[in-house]
Amino acid sequence: MANVNEWFKNRVAVLATMHQKERAIAPVLESELGVKVQVPANFNTDFFGTFTREIKRLGTQIEAARLKAEKALEITGETLAIASEGSFFPHPAFPFVSCDREILLFLDKEHNLEIIGQEISPETNHSHKTIKTVQEALDFAQKVGFPEHGLVVMVSVKSTDHEEIFKGIDTEETLIEAVETALRKSPDGTIHLETDMRAMYNPTRMKVIEIATHNLIKKIHQQCPQCFCPGFDLVERQSGLPCGLCYAPTSLILLDIYQCQRCNYREEKRFPEGKETADPAQCIYCNP
Repeated sequence: MANVNEWFKNRVAVLATMHQKERAIAPVLESELGVKVQVPANFNTDFFGTFTREIKRLGTQIEAARLKAEKALEITGETLAIASEGSFFPHPAFPFVSCDREILLFLDKEHNLEIIGQEISPETNHSHKTIKTVQEALDFAQKVGFPEHGLVVMVSVKSTDHEEIFKGIDTEETLIEAVETALRKSPDGTIHLETDMRAMYNPTRMKVIEIATHNLIKKIHQQCPQCFCPGFDLVERQSGLPCGLCYAPTSLILLDIYQCQRCNYREEKRFPEGKETADPAQCIYCNP
């Protein structure tokens, strides 16, 4: 099977979602791989964790996506599944900037393949605030792209009771009602307001999911040079790029190692960043 599409063409790909992620994912997968994307009915992904923290995520981001994909296959009887999982945290290079990391896990039980695409983007409205008044809520809403982007109102940031959490707020009327209700329930006169990061209430996040889907397609089309299996991907990075002045090894990346998950063929790619030496400023000997 030299052509990647022959591995997946005309197969049903089950998308493990309840948050309308098919709007971003399905068109890309169907046009690029020839699969037919289906969303299982009544599939509750909240079981695997919620952004509002009343249900803790099961495992790491990748582990949670894998669990969702496996469950979708279990309940449908299909052999091909896709699951998405998002996470929001300070950007690795810019700690004061919040970023969105979207993982797409592609699980093929027929060929025993797992391929992961991702996107890390600073494009997010992820935000929260403690407020005391309806006007403060309206001011916050204006800053985060409401009503196109939904909001969540919580009596407390530690709320786990469903009666103290109001999700999917996308009109001024429902926002005011939720804020007034939460303030009446609040023991100290303050409540917690945050952006609703579920995909169907967050078009900015939905765009990042689409970008991650294209990254997944790229990974799938990376075929093993030996057996042509899809998903020939990076498994290890090794430092040691030599200093341009003294040629001592530095902490910068010297080579990337790719491996096939089917035949285990490995290939080293030297100088993956396009530079054969490091700036002496990065050398512990030239710049101790």
